[in-house]
Amino acid sequence: MHIPDGYLSPATCAVAYAVALPFWYVAFARVKRLLHTRTVPLLAVFSAFSFVIMMFNLPLPGGTTGHAVGVGIATIVLGPWASIVAVSIALLIQALFFGDGGITSFGANCLNMAVVGSLVTYWTYRLIAGTSELTSARRVIAAAAAGYIAINVSALFAAVEFGVQPMLFLDAGTPLYAPYPLSIAIPAMMIGHLTFAGLAELVVSGGLVAYLQRTNPDLLVASAPGVVQKLAATSVWKSTRALWYTLAGLMVLSPLGLLAAGTAWGEWGAEDFTNAEARQQMLQASANVAPPATVPQGLERLSSVWTPPFPDYAPSFMHNASFGYILSAVFGTGLILLAFLLISRLAFKKAQSESEAS
Repeated sequence: MHIPDGYLSPATCAVAYAVALPFWYVAFARVKRLLHTRTVPLLAVFSAFSFVIMMFNLPLPGGTTGHAVGVGIATIVLGPWASIVAVSIALLIQALFFGDGGITSFGANCLNMAVVGSLVTYWTYRLIAGTSELTSARRVIAAAAAGYIAINVSALFAAVEFGVQPMLFLDAGTPLYAPYPLSIAIPAMMIGHLTFAGLAELVVSGGLVAYLQRTNPDLLVASAPGVVQKLAATSVWKSTRALWYTLAGLMVLSPLGLLAAGTAWGEWGAEDFTNAEARQQMLQASANVAPPATVPQGLERLSSVWTPPFPDYAPSFMHNASFGYILSAVFGTGLILLAFLLISRLAFKKAQSESEAS
C-alpha cells in the first residue's frame, strides 16, 4: 500500500498533500500539549510498532505481498489525532531512509493509511464498542472489526488513486504514471486486503486490545469517551515498558517478512517494466493484463527523485539479509524515538517561552 514515486502524477500528489495538510495541522495542534509530557514514549512506541509491523510482508493472491499497518491499535490507544501523527512519522521514516513509499507520494500514503485509517478506525470502534466497559469482550470485537475495515478503506483509496492515473494522464494514448485502470487496480488491491492483509490487521488490533485489557486497561481510555482517565503522566514510561519489550521481540522476528515472495501490487520499480520475470508477476497480479511494453515516461522520470540510504531495508554494508532487516528495524525505531524526543523538546521550549512572555 506504500505508493512509490512515479505512480501518481504531480497533480495527484499535490491534491493528496492539500487534503492531508489540514488533518496534519489539527492533529499536531491537538497533540502538541502532550509532547512536553511523559506521554511521548506512548506516542513513540505505537509509531515504532506501526513501522515494524509494516515490515512483516504477507503473501497475497496473485503472487504479490501485503502487510498490516498497525493503525487500528494505534488509534484505539492514542486516539485518532495522535494516531495520525504517529503513523505519519513512521511513514516519513520509511520513505526517507528505506524507500518504502515515495517522497512525492508521501502525502497520498499518509492520507490513505494515517488519516483515513485512523478516522475510520476511531468511528468504527466507537460505533461497535458503544459505552461498554474497558475490559468488555465487545471492545475486542470492535477493535478487530475497526482494524479490518480501516485497512480495507485505506487500500480502496490507494486503488482509486492508482486507477485514475491512466484515465487522466496520457501521452498519445499511453499512460504516463500507474498504467492499470480502476477495473484492474481495485480488484488487484482489494482481494489481497479483504483476505490476508485485512485479517492480519484484525488479529493485531483485536489481539492487542485483549492483551491491554488484561495488563493495562487504562491505555484504552483515549477511544472511550466518558471513561475517567486513571493513567498518570509520570507513569507512562513504566506503563509502556512491556510494549517496548514486545516491540524488541518483533524486531528480532522481522526477517520473517522476507519469506513472502513477490512485490506488493503497484510497488514495482521502473526497472521491472523491462524485466521478463517481473513483467510476468505484474501480468499474473493484474488479471492477466500485460503492463506497457516500456516504462511509463512520467513514472520513469519521478522514480529517481529520491535515493534512500538503505533501500528495501537492506543496508549495503550488511551481507546477511536477515541481519540487515533487523538492523533496519532497530534504526527506524531509533529514528522515530529521536523524532518524538526532538518534537517534544521543541514544544517544551515554545511553551516555556510563551509562558515567560505572558
